[in-house]
Amino acid sequence: MDFRLTDDQRALRAGVRELLEGRFPRERLRAAVDGGPPVVDRALWRELGGAGFFALRLREADGGVGLGLPEAVLAFEEAGRALLPGPLVATHLAAGVVEGAAEGRAVVTALDTAGDGVGVGDGAGALVEHLASADAVLAIGAPGDGDVEALPAAGLARAARPVRSVDPATPLHRVPNPDRVPHPDRVPHPGRVACPGRLAASARPAGPRSAGRYRREAVLLTAALQLGSAARTVEMAVRHARERFQFGRPIGAFQAVQHLCAGMLVRAETARSVVYAAAVTEDAGEVAAAKLLADEAAVHNARDCLQVHGGMGFTWEADVHLHLKRAWVRAEQWQRAADAEEELAAGLLRFGA
Repeated sequence: MDFRLTDDQRALRAGVRELLEGRFPRERLRAAVDGGPPVVDRALWRELGGAGFFALRLREADGGVGLGLPEAVLAFEEAGRALLPGPLVATHLAAGVVEGAAEGRAVVTALDTAGDGVGVGDGAGALVEHLASADAVLAIGAPGDGDVEALPAAGLARAARPVRSVDPATPLHRVPNPDRVPHPDRVPHPGRVACPGRLAASARPAGPRSAGRYRREAVLLTAALQLGSAARTVEMAVRHARERFQFGRPIGAFQAVQHLCAGMLVRAETARSVVYAAAVTEDAGEVAAAKLLADEAAVHNARDCLQVHGGMGFTWEADVHLHLKRAWVRAEQWQRAADAEEELAAGLLRFGA
């Protein structure tokens, strides 16, 4: 099987990178982090929607781009590289389900009703990101039960309480079990949500995607975000190692720094090969392996990048800590390390049988 990118895929990746460099440069990242309580930039969201970011996998007949999961992974890798904040995965998954999501007119966050949302749960409910900015919430149940719902965000927001987030650009809320929150407008998927407003049945079903399929795609796209961050911290470390001089030489000339950078590159490229392969096969075991390796690459590369930067890496002004904190949050999203390991172990047992 040939996993090399096609010319069109390379052009897509380059186009998304150019878009994000122009619309979300470092200055906007720092403004989002330093500017008070984080909210989704609606203007940027609409620009992403206009560029087809959220509608990449919708059929052209439905106003989408008509591409597949591998192309979505490439786009999300670039978003992770840019540390683009917001519920990107949920809004992408909601395209065709929530009115306005594909065009970026609606912001959709996600609730993992089979787990603990996007953070460590304590039995008191799940953590949901960017709830205050969301128009709708995509509630995805356990694999196999087919329970996928689109809920108005307002009802959940009223019952939620804010939770301190390690990532300054990812606000979190603790929400109770959706079954305990009154939602007079709730309808099961397939359906479309008119945002803001009432849930309305779609004239055309959004497709036979099960809860398991939604969950698998969410895991893989989150892994792609982690991959982008891991690759970006390699670039940051190498650039600093070239520019920072010590004892009259660039620090990259010292073997200890070279080993750190080499290890970072190996982690990122190993994760890349597995993430790209999982995007083609969509196998549950390979998706779990992709998330496991991408999480490890993002977290450990950010730590090593901070080490290469030395004392300045610990300062608020440096961007290294932002990659590390975002990687910590994403590592808790959709599939944690222990769950991914269990998925892989189960696959090996099935293969052995």
